[in-house]
Amino acid sequence: MTSEPTGASGRRGGRDLRSELLRTSRQLLDESGPGALSMREVARRAGCTHQAPYHYFANREAILAALVREGFDELADMLAAAHEGLGNADLHAILVASGNAYVEFALRHPGVFRVMFRPDVCDPERFPEVVQASERAHNELARLARYVAGGDTPLETEVLFWSGVHGLASLLLDGPLSGVFSSVQERLDFARGVVGMAEVPEVGAARSRGLVSPSDEARERVISWLPGAGVMASEPPVG
Repeated sequence: MTSEPTGASGRRGGRDLRSELLRTSRQLLDESGPGALSMREVARRAGCTHQAPYHYFANREAILAALVREGFDELADMLAAAHEGLGNADLHAILVASGNAYVEFALRHPGVFRVMFRPDVCDPERFPEVVQASERAHNELARLARYVAGGDTPLETEVLFWSGVHGLASLLLDGPLSGVFSSVQERLDFARGVVGMAEVPEVGAARSRGLVSPSDEARERVISWLPGAGVMASEPPVG
């Protein structure tokens, strides 16, 4: 399944209604979360007929899938730009820039970020374009891990990077830190201070310290939850 009917054009009567519907849906997610998003409410806010959204999206999950796909593409682009924009900078600078890019994406796009890792809201098994976009984000994360920690990078290193920035973003969005700062910019400034304290891991540190590697089965389960690394374990979609 794809996120819109085959052959659907984004323009109707000179108006790019598809883009308007997605912008409206993003606003709804930012304001009230996925529970507030319905085809009827999106149409009402976009100022179109209740049937108009169905010309582009089969249902609300298809709208969510389009937003999640956009989110992963934007995240991948930001991670790539952070990495490539520094050229031959030292490893710590690249690690910090990539971490800042991840947290900035989350804070500037909170509604989409909150649903990108929720298969109960958007089941990637039903939307292959979501899997493709999320794989781009994972590939950027894996590339960062290889560059910073060496070519033969264990899974634990990828998860270390991801859990640090993802956890910080979650604390600032929905955790105890969410009420501490009055603006997005204040949250970003604080996050940059935290990310700046990150240390470059030693090459082979996980192995040299005798840490036990996960079984193949456990490894596959962990990989399935990295951004885009395969199809995430899913529950029946909502709505």
